[in-house]
Amino acid sequence: MSSHPSYITREDLSAFLLKPVSARPSIAVIDVRDDDHVGGHIYSSTHVPSSTLDHKIPELVRTLSGKDIVIFHCALSQQRGPTAARRYARERTRLLSSNTQKDSSVGLGTRDTEAERIGHDPKVEGAEQKIYILDGGFVKWQEKYGPDSRLTESYAPDIWVDYC
Repeated sequence: MSSHPSYITREDLSAFLLKPVSARPSIAVIDVRDDDHVGGHIYSSTHVPSSTLDHKIPELVRTLSGKDIVIFHCALSQQRGPTAARRYARERTRLLSSNTQKDSSVGLGTRDTEAERIGHDPKVEGAEQKIYILDGGFVKWQEKYGPDSRLTESYAPDIWVDYC
């Protein structure tokens, strides 16, 4: 599993999102903007404010366990997005590692753990999940894809006129 997130370009992400669902990997886009979560968002993204990450990361690991690709971003993907991606990758590694250790101690009176709640889905345990950070964040995304309703929801161009 990927413990070091890498960057994905807005062009590569848009190409994934424009493919028919049956022809693309299973993708989750996690938007970690806080109060600046205005002016639109990437189609089908999930808003998880960075201020909530401390208690949301284990839940994200569970709910995103079946995804092939998980992409994090904030406004610029310079601080919050990369931090969230690294925290997610570390927690996923920790929980899956704990799950493997628990499997080897079955019958020894182990208690229910976060790792156990991930389940024993072979896709989760053996599959590589790619973790990315959207290069340039939503600011760069909206410059090119803001007006495209196939890729951006609730776009408000007037908010971006004087941004940057």
